[in-house]
Amino acid sequence: MANQRKHLVRDFNRYITCSICRGYLIKPTAVTECLHTFCKSCIVQHFEESNECPECGIQVHETNPLEMLRLDKTLEEIIFKLVPGLREKEEQEESEFWRKNKLKSNGEDGPRSKKPRLSDEEEDDGKGGDYHRSDPQIAICLDCLRNNGQSGESIVKGLMKKFIRCSTRVTVGTIKKFLCVKLKLPSSYELDVLCNGEIMGKDHTLEFIYRTRWRLQGESVSAYPMVLEYRPRIDFG
Repeated sequence: MANQRKHLVRDFNRYITCSICRGYLIKPTAVTECLHTFCKSCIVQHFEESNECPECGIQVHETNPLEMLRLDKTLEEIIFKLVPGLREKEEQEESEFWRKNKLKSNGEDGPRSKKPRLSDEEEDDGKGGDYHRSDPQIAICLDCLRNNGQSGESIVKGLMKKFIRCSTRVTVGTIKKFLCVKLKLPSSYELDVLCNGEIMGKDHTLEFIYRTRWRLQGESVSAYPMVLEYRPRIDFG
C-alpha cells in the first residue's frame, strides 16, 4: 500500500508542485486568465515585480494582477491526502511564523522572521494573528506628485506598481513606511501623503480619508480607486 502511494505521488508530482519554488503547492492559487497554479506566497511575490504569468508569460492584468488569483481548496485537500505529513508540517510552520510576528509586534526579542506586508503593518488586535485580513478592503492608487524642482524630488520616484489593495484600517503612517520600503528610502525619510491636495495626518485611516476627503468630493472624484499622492516633506517653517 505504501509503495502504491509513493508511485501515485510520483506520477502526480508535476501537477502538485510549484514551478517557482519547485516544492509541493502550499495554498495552491490559480491565475484565472490561464489557470496555471502556484503556491500563494510564490505568485504574490512574483506579481510584486511583474504582471505576467511566470509559466506562460501571458499578461494577467494591466495594473493589479492580484485580482486575478483564486485559491484552489479542492487541489489543496488532494495534495494533503497524497503527501503524508504535509498538512501537519505546514500548520506547525504557519503557527510558528505568527508566533514570532506576534513577539515582534509586542516589542519582544524573538528570532528573525519574514517582513510583514502592507496589511500586516498594523498591530495585532488580539484576534490570534489575523492581522486584519478579515477587514473590509479598499483599492488605492499611489501617485508621485511632481512639483518642478522641489528638493528631494530626484530620489522620490513613481512606483512601478502603484495600485494596491489593503485593509481600510491601514493608516497614513503605514502607507509612508510602505513607500519608503518600495522606493528604497531611509526609514526616517519624511514624506507627505495627500488626498485632493490636502496633507493627511499619519494616524488617519484609509476608511476615514475615503469617507471625509474622497467620497464627499462629488461623483466625478469618488470613483474607485481612491487616489493618494505622495511627495518629499515640505517644511513650511
